[in-house]
Amino acid sequence: MSESKIREAVTAVLMCGDEIFLVHRHAGLKAFPGYWAFPGGKVDKEDADAPARAASWCQGFDATHIEALVRELVEEISFDLDAAAERGEIEAVHLLGSALAPAFVPVRFNTFFFCIRLSQKPQITLDVGEVDDCRWETAATFMQEYRQGRLLLAPPTQLTIALLEEDSVNLPDVHPIEEFHKQALQIIEPVCEMRMLSVRSHTLPPAIHTNCFIIGDAGAKPVLVDPSPWTEDEMLALEQRVQAFGIAGIFLTHHHPDHRERASEMARRMGLPILLSADTRERIEAIEANYFDGVQTRLIGDGEVVTHWLGKPVRALEVPGHDEGQLALMPDCRSWCIVGDLIQGIGTVVIQKPEGNMGKYFRSLLRIIELDPKVIVPSHGIAMGSTHRLQETLKHRRQREATILDLHRKQQTMEEMLAAIYVGLDPRLLPLAKRNIESHLDKLREEGALLES
Repeated sequence: MSESKIREAVTAVLMCGDEIFLVHRHAGLKAFPGYWAFPGGKVDKEDADAPARAASWCQGFDATHIEALVRELVEEISFDLDAAAERGEIEAVHLLGSALAPAFVPVRFNTFFFCIRLSQKPQITLDVGEVDDCRWETAATFMQEYRQGRLLLAPPTQLTIALLEEDSVNLPDVHPIEEFHKQALQIIEPVCEMRMLSVRSHTLPPAIHTNCFIIGDAGAKPVLVDPSPWTEDEMLALEQRVQAFGIAGIFLTHHHPDHRERASEMARRMGLPILLSADTRERIEAIEANYFDGVQTRLIGDGEVVTHWLGKPVRALEVPGHDEGQLALMPDCRSWCIVGDLIQGIGTVVIQKPEGNMGKYFRSLLRIIELDPKVIVPSHGIAMGSTHRLQETLKHRRQREATILDLHRKQQTMEEMLAAIYVGLDPRLLPLAKRNIESHLDKLREEGALLES
């Protein structure tokens, strides 16, 4: 797979007195769903064609960025920077820096952060198709909520708020977000102390990374979840990156290679046990008889406490369907849930025999939806606010199943079903699509919905 495209974006850090302004992004958005963020958006081609402004407030900045900033604020929150400047309400504008989105997202935005100090709060009207809430608060208040695990923030937003909490008057020339994105194997905390690293792995396209996680309070036996570096060099870099956290064990969500490759080697090198379901252990041993040599294992069942997060027990949850032995992780407060491959932020979950079962997959989706964690964290892609993506996945699967049933009753062949359902699909993915159809047919057959001769 080729590297993600890089596009430019702008965002406005609006300040009035000691308060800053955040919007809550709609849970149904593809980009950063359910996140609290500064208003802004992508730079369009038309922004480059607009004439440069002569007003003093925007001098010294890229004219295309300013045009995009003005347009996005009008579209998103109905705030006109030009009109505010004419009224004398803009006190100062400061370019804080830029932040490049991580490599595992399909489209990478290089976002420029503009701090805009206002003499009074503007009248706000939200674009309800993109944002559904907004708040003015001090940076300290937002950071307190984040540290309590109650806010979902992208790293640049969190770092910016932390910067303003420390000193909102004397802003540095080098913004922390620029230093952050120079780090190798960045540790991302979309929810405070729910640490995520995106590691290149031998996974299925279009994904090229698998998320691994550091979960656990200091002194509470933190676990490293699903380390699967694709090379020895990546493994060594990962070991170095996590060694400061006092890792007490390696937790595997399920047995697929892109979740456990080199995990046993890391366990031997670091002297760590591996925590996993009984089914996952059996399936790995059937594939690699020597995988667990020299490694202590601990079998984990449904509801068992694995570690603690912000003082709350973190329990394993059985979520079979994609893989019979798959386990999710969720704290008792339900602030987040690491769901493995129950859903994906990139691509589609494959349900295939012998480890996959579509009926169980439906039930696992329903289980997490009913538990209603505030943030869903997949193994591929970014964290997502709410269970919206789970609900949409279940809805989509039910619609897909109805289509398959209809085509089956019309005596369509598998090739005809593939052509009708997966129009324009990458040919490399057709075998996986076929397995999904077969799993739907198995479910329908088990439920007695297929009348076959």
